[in-house]
Amino acid sequence: MENYTTLSLETHLFFARIMKEHALFLEAGFPCINDTWIQSADWFRKQFENLLREVVRISNGKVNNPILTSNELVTNYTIPAEKRTENLSGISIDSRISEMEQNLRSGCIMEENCELSQIIQQINERSLRLLDGLIDFKENILEEVGKGSLFNTNYPLLIKHIIREAKLYRATINELMRNRLVSYKDLLGTEQFWNRIMMEHALFIRGLLDPSEEVLINTADNFAQEYQQLLLMAKRQDCRAMDELTRKSLEETLKYRDFKAAGAKGILDCKIASIILPLLADHVLREANHYIRILECGQISSL
Repeated sequence: MENYTTLSLETHLFFARIMKEHALFLEAGFPCINDTWIQSADWFRKQFENLLREVVRISNGKVNNPILTSNELVTNYTIPAEKRTENLSGISIDSRISEMEQNLRSGCIMEENCELSQIIQQINERSLRLLDGLIDFKENILEEVGKGSLFNTNYPLLIKHIIREAKLYRATINELMRNRLVSYKDLLGTEQFWNRIMMEHALFIRGLLDPSEEVLINTADNFAQEYQQLLLMAKRQDCRAMDELTRKSLEETLKYRDFKAAGAKGILDCKIASIILPLLADHVLREANHYIRILECGQISSL
């Protein structure tokens, strides 16, 4: 069984980066008239960036190799995407964190260290406080957008989407603090969550591509339909058919990962017409890589 320290660090390495980027996408999406909202988004971005930096600094030799080789923390596109997004948006991004993550090495903690466990406990408590605030912030944005009193270039569905991801992060940390482990026994529920996330990614990509990109739009639409079918399949499945659903989800997500990687490269090379920030293209690629690791672990555990 993985220990509390390793599971906590791995959770933060993935999700703290996702949260800081959520805040950045929200910040970049506000018109300049919404200065107060921009400042709030920027505060959350900085707080999660600080959290991630601290976690990266203590993670060397304390995490498992699969998370480092899965490309869910950083990809070949992450640093170029950060630098391009910083130039385009004017929002500061500390790419030194990404460089530090690229140099992380795996290791095995044989015994829990009391001092390190206390540091991890403090990080977990800090992340929960930040997440409570960020979730409230996102929900307030969604409410004001729904009332027509606030504008943001992100779709309302995308805001709901990033609220769900923040709540998953919070639930994972709460489970770690309660049970000192993360349970993937409910693999069906995990697959349903991430298949929905993948489906919505396809819908967002479709809507952010330039209308002239007909082939890519059709491909994104096809992925959305495939994941919708997987969600319907999950509702009909019994536990004996779980292996088949996992296999289909993995096959689809591997194909989807390749599509997202090509998209990230195309956007960085200015060969795809869209209103997609380069960092958003890399962001959704990393989430696909994260899901692939979960699915592959699920397959192994079912053998």
